[in-house]
Amino acid sequence: MKRIVHLFLLLAFFILSGWAQLNTETIRMACIDNSITYDSIPVINRTTKRNKLQAINLHTPQDDMKKHFLDKAHPDTIDVHKTAEVLYPAIPNKKGPHQLQSFPGLKSQWNGYDRYDFQYEGHDAIVVIPKQAAKGNPWIWRPAFFNAFPSVDKVLLEKGFHVVFYNLTHSYGNPRAVALGTKFYHYLTTYYSLSPKVTLEGFSRGGLYVLNWAYKNTDKIACIYLDAPVCDVFSWPGRKKAELWNDLLKEWQLTDETMTSFKGNPIDNLEPLAKAGIPIISVCGDADQVVPLKENMDVLRSRYLALGGIVELIIKPNVDHHPHSLENPEPIVDFILRHQPEYKRFLHYNARGSLQNSFVKFEKERKGRVAFLGGSITEMKGWKNMIEQQLRQRFPYTSFDFVEAGIGSTGSTPGAFRLQQDVLSKGKVDLLFVEATVNDHTNHFTPSEQVRGMEGIVRHALLSNPEMDIIMLHFIYDPFIPMVAKKQQPDVILNHERVANYYLIPSINLVQEIGERMQEGEFTWEKFGGTHPLPFGHKFYASAINHLFDEMWKGRPSNAFVTAHKIPLTPLDVYSYYRGNFIDLEKAKLKKGWKYIPSWRADNKFEKRRGFVDVPMLEAIHPGDKLTLDFVGKAIGIFCISGPKAGIVEYSIDDTPFKCLDTFTPWSKHLYIPWVYMLETELEPTSHKLILRISKDKNPESLGTECQIRNFVVNGI
Repeated sequence: MKRIVHLFLLLAFFILSGWAQLNTETIRMACIDNSITYDSIPVINRTTKRNKLQAINLHTPQDDMKKHFLDKAHPDTIDVHKTAEVLYPAIPNKKGPHQLQSFPGLKSQWNGYDRYDFQYEGHDAIVVIPKQAAKGNPWIWRPAFFNAFPSVDKVLLEKGFHVVFYNLTHSYGNPRAVALGTKFYHYLTTYYSLSPKVTLEGFSRGGLYVLNWAYKNTDKIACIYLDAPVCDVFSWPGRKKAELWNDLLKEWQLTDETMTSFKGNPIDNLEPLAKAGIPIISVCGDADQVVPLKENMDVLRSRYLALGGIVELIIKPNVDHHPHSLENPEPIVDFILRHQPEYKRFLHYNARGSLQNSFVKFEKERKGRVAFLGGSITEMKGWKNMIEQQLRQRFPYTSFDFVEAGIGSTGSTPGAFRLQQDVLSKGKVDLLFVEATVNDHTNHFTPSEQVRGMEGIVRHALLSNPEMDIIMLHFIYDPFIPMVAKKQQPDVILNHERVANYYLIPSINLVQEIGERMQEGEFTWEKFGGTHPLPFGHKFYASAINHLFDEMWKGRPSNAFVTAHKIPLTPLDVYSYYRGNFIDLEKAKLKKGWKYIPSWRADNKFEKRRGFVDVPMLEAIHPGDKLTLDFVGKAIGIFCISGPKAGIVEYSIDDTPFKCLDTFTPWSKHLYIPWVYMLETELEPTSHKLILRISKDKNPESLGTECQIRNFVVNGI
């Protein structure tokens, strides 16, 4: 007994003042907290002083922790950590600094990340935590087969996701297991502050659980990733697999006879998911003998689309049930990232009009032609290629023809005149992407020219095919960045948006989105890649387009059909270039000095654009060189290349006094830049005659007096 007393005397005693009573919404609770502050704590302080004990104040540190007392009385994990920080310094002989363990259980490593194994309600649970959690604490949850083909999980960890496993593998998605999963979800979101919108990951039979859990919890889901998923229990396990079938009956507490009225089949319970707008991506092998694609994911996809749902399907040719996932999981990861709540905060699109026609063409007719018209950001490998891939994922059974009509340095005016040759001549277009914001701004086109060019593209396209869907894009470049910071909208966007509004064309403002993301510190302009983005930057462009697809393709009626868009009877600007086209070079009458060159190429080191070398050109190099052209239309211009020797031309329409035009640009020193110069834009809609000659004068920075014309451009009648 003496020894026991002696041991107790050696112990350090601490008296703790209580937690703050944070439920001060009632008079009673406010009184309790006042009692703690003014009655209990002074008593504790006197007692500790009299008995030479140490008091630890747990009350004051809780003053700013109200949101971490979810039921107004019991602290969550963050406040418990706060308490530990206060208590730890008082511990005698402590080893090392205070460190918090994020989750309970056994701590180990998984692919270089901290892993915690523990039990929850009698089932194994695993949480792998990222080095630094992404904003909003996103997480992905597997109910089956942890560590099986984990390529997606590994990348998401790098992106700041928590990877979670809660073992309900053999539950067959029964109601008790679904309820248990919901309880586990509340445990993680309440006490560990994980995002209230979880990403679900279902491999094989795990898909059965995921879909059944989603059916009961549509408000808790960011998106779903399914891999060779079980969607129909009559396909897998099916009655032929007697042992597994009996396991299913046991878990569901059913008999073979009662299965005739079974209510737990995912393919029969998709409507709540579709109404909630839950996006689904799936990866399947077309040679799967275990969980056949045609009996499972194909059925789900067909029914989900009919309900207006969002679903993408990546089909692996000649692949059985294994291996799961993709060698390069990028398409899956990109899908998951863009459907997180935090990602959507910066989206800026106008879902005007309809994209129903292209959906019907792609899904029901299973043929589609998609065209991309723009400048170098469209020409380069990037967002365009990503959209091509993602359209194939949305419509895996559709035969696509992609018309890639991007030409560097060209804006809406060149686009209006080359639309016929570069796009419409390829066949009937179902979906057209158009962008010209950057080049219309940097090439100093006037507001009137910006409207005339963009309306020229849109109106011409719709007149050629009233069923064509069109999406307008506004990309970012350096001068726009400070405008976003000042909450200003570039005039060029406002001018293009006039056209979009008038013709009810959906549009996406990437200037505002990227600018706001940079202001938020999500990335820098250098990481984005600048005007011509790195792959990292192009993903934001593609993701924004996919969000517009989601918005405009969801909830459509199952009996949707193709219908003509309404085209305003009159244009915004009567002189817009909606009758734009090329005139053959051979129509020109070459006088002194001008030559027709069947395959032009400058023999020098200066940069040249694809499509503007090894093609027919008209060329003049000496002052006084002259040609004439007869044409019919309201506007006339030249599509030339303005290089280091670009000269000044003089022109006259219908024998009017000659005007001068300097074709040397700020970029001409190092580049043969494609450029459309409009000579006259408001002519009477009749026949005219152009006289064009080389001036004896030249720009001081130019090395010569040359002019190379690839096309004459005319706005017809």
